[in-house]
Amino acid sequence: MAASVLLIPGLWNSGPEHWQSHWERARPGCRRVVQREWETPDCAEWVETLERAVGEAAAPVVLAAHSLGCALVAHWAAASRNTARVRGALLVAPSDVEAPKYPPGTTGFLPMPLAKLPFPAVVAMSGDDEWVAPARAALFARSWGARLFEAGAKGHLNGDSRLGMWPEGWALIEALHA
Repeated sequence: MAASVLLIPGLWNSGPEHWQSHWERARPGCRRVVQREWETPDCAEWVETLERAVGEAAAPVVLAAHSLGCALVAHWAAASRNTARVRGALLVAPSDVEAPKYPPGTTGFLPMPLAKLPFPAVVAMSGDDEWVAPARAALFARSWGARLFEAGAKGHLNGDSRLGMWPEGWALIEALHA
């Protein structure tokens, strides 16, 4: 595989049973973008950390974001000087930071960015995700210029979803490399 994969977790990071953690352990070239603060993230700080990670990575990169990490990618893309280094992005279960029940504690992620992304993207959604309604996930995909992949009823597509290595997701990563 020619490109590196940057794993971009969301709020609270991704636990050991999360597909991102499985990929990080088993797939060479996958590297987690580690934020200083996972509990009460500040968007500007997270954007700066992602900018540094993309700038330091061997180009090109593919981004594999989950939950709040998807909003981070959209915020980052609007401000970055390094978007040309990104071959594509897999945006999984993009949590809706504008939803009334979104967990408190994040700073600067509102409003949800809806500008078209400057690189190819796929939004993967579940029909029964507690953090984003299917209609909102579809809106995000359309706005970002991304293809929508419906994964079925699998919750938030996280560790609780028991996806393991999530071969469907990895197939989407490989398509973004092509």
